[in-house]
Amino acid sequence: MSTPAKSKGLDRIDISILDTLQRDGRIANVDLAKKVNLSASPCIDRVKRLEKEGYIDGFGARLNAARLGFGTAAFIQVTLDRTTSEVFDKFRDAVVQIPQVAECHMVAGGFDYLLKLRLPNMDAYRSILALIVDLPGVAQTHTYVVIEQVKSDTGLPLKSSETGQS
Repeated sequence: MSTPAKSKGLDRIDISILDTLQRDGRIANVDLAKKVNLSASPCIDRVKRLEKEGYIDGFGARLNAARLGFGTAAFIQVTLDRTTSEVFDKFRDAVVQIPQVAECHMVAGGFDYLLKLRLPNMDAYRSILALIVDLPGVAQTHTYVVIEQVKSDTGLPLKSSETGQS
C-alpha cells in the first residue's frame, strides 16, 4: 500500500465529493460537479487530489453475494496461543492467502482476531474451518454463522461529521 501524499485538509466541498462518491462511484464527473456546485475541471482535480492523498482507496462494485453463490456468511473469533509479533506476523501472512476470508481484523479484548467469511454453504465452511484451525499460532476459535444481515456497510457518515452529530 502506498503512503498517501501530505494532505492539506478537507473542506466542505471535499466532504461532499467523498460522500457522493461513496454512494455512487459511477457518477459522471459532470453530474458530480453539479451536485457539489463546482465546474467539471476543478471537480475532477479535487477527486484526483483526494485519491492521491489517500482519502479514496479505490472504486468498485458491490456484488450480491447470495446471487453469486456466496450466501453463507460467518464470523470466526480467533485466539492465538501466544501474542508475540512473530506469531501475529505468521498468522497474518497465512490468513490473507485464504480467499474465503473476506475480512480479518486484529482486535482488543477477549480474543485476537475477528474473521468474516463468505461461503457457498456449510460444507465449504467446514473445509475452511479446517484450514483456519491449522494456521500458525491458532489456539482456539468460535464461530457465529449469520442468520440474517440486518445492516450492511453503507459508507462513512461524512455528512454528520461536518456538524459533529451522529
